[in-house]
Amino acid sequence: MALNNDERATGSGTGIGTTIAGISGLTARTVFGTVAAPPGHAFTLTCDGGLVGPWLGEDEEVDGPFLDAADCILLPGFIDVHIHGSGGADVMDATAESLATISSFLVRHGVTGFYATTVTASRAETLAAVANVARFCSQACSDGGIDSPVGARILGVHLEGPYISGKYPGAQNPAFVRPPSAPEFEELLDAGPVRMITLAPEEEGAGTLIEMALDANVRVVLGHTAATFDEARAAIDTGVSQATHTFNAMTGLHHRQPGTVGAVLSDDRIYAQLIADGIHVHPAAMRILGRCKGPTRAILISDAIRATGMPEGRYDMGRLPVFVQDGACRLEDGTLAGSVLTLDAALRNFMSATGWPLVQAWPTTSLSQAQAMGIDDEVGRISRGARADLTLLDTESRVVATIVGGRLAYLRDHWRLQGTTD
Repeated sequence: MALNNDERATGSGTGIGTTIAGISGLTARTVFGTVAAPPGHAFTLTCDGGLVGPWLGEDEEVDGPFLDAADCILLPGFIDVHIHGSGGADVMDATAESLATISSFLVRHGVTGFYATTVTASRAETLAAVANVARFCSQACSDGGIDSPVGARILGVHLEGPYISGKYPGAQNPAFVRPPSAPEFEELLDAGPVRMITLAPEEEGAGTLIEMALDANVRVVLGHTAATFDEARAAIDTGVSQATHTFNAMTGLHHRQPGTVGAVLSDDRIYAQLIADGIHVHPAAMRILGRCKGPTRAILISDAIRATGMPEGRYDMGRLPVFVQDGACRLEDGTLAGSVLTLDAALRNFMSATGWPLVQAWPTTSLSQAQAMGIDDEVGRISRGARADLTLLDTESRVVATIVGGRLAYLRDHWRLQGTTD
């Protein structure tokens, strides 16, 4: 992986210093997610202006420093469409510092882009969180020089609630669950880059909100819902295209009452989000979801909260206390409350549950998300002219390096950076 000649890498194992900027090439042997196959058995993927450039063959050398990734697997960068926080920070903190913390944490786990996810909260708190994302993204664009920190990009806001079912709140604060409000939703759309909303389609007024969302190019997601099979299918007919943390906080599958789960698993039009931590969903249920949805309709999510990457103990989510013990996050009454999962671990868990090899499972971390959000012409594939958002894995599917927009954001093994001069 070649860098500009006047740039130097700093740090090892915990990331890369902020002086790293443009990457001109990457040498490797195995790649998934490419539109055009690279030449020969070894190759160099070039980058130009933060975008993917042409392939070079094994006989063509890279001029300059490079990253030795010959024993690694190159993938499109991971995308997390459902994440509340990590590293002690939460989207609902509504601060630039918290979003920066989440962004820098995620690249260590292969994530190059994410949707900052809110929780069911007051109108003022939700507006503040959305507006903060808008300010952060604007500032990131204006400060995006070579000396700026490199982290996962915020691709938009995912509103999880507040228009959900009081019967299936999960860990959402029931004090703030409310009926769909067109004026409030319009205010949220004006406040920042809302790109998704999770709601209960059976609630009165949800139909109007779904129509508003689709008109604004916002993806509508089934979740925290008491919808019957017929109600869920009707919502899918109107344009609802995803299900949030499938199996959790929705009507379950029964052979005479298929419920929301039955509608999601049986309808090829809808993408199914999955928390693959082995706590929210049994491995056998993961395997069933994989068989029903396939790798391009299954979406791995973290649903991570601020406790992710932190010691176990007491935290909070939507003003509710959350206790993290033995890898599980629970409210005082035992209800599961998000996770401490990372997307790279989710991929390994999902492959173990389904028996799928990486060549089959990789779309669940990037391509499925990109297609579901309508951004697969920009990310989710490795193709010339697409963003150079890339993840390198070792043979155990652990993250070796993360590249965001052609910039090296994380490098586990500093020795891989070769050809530099002091």
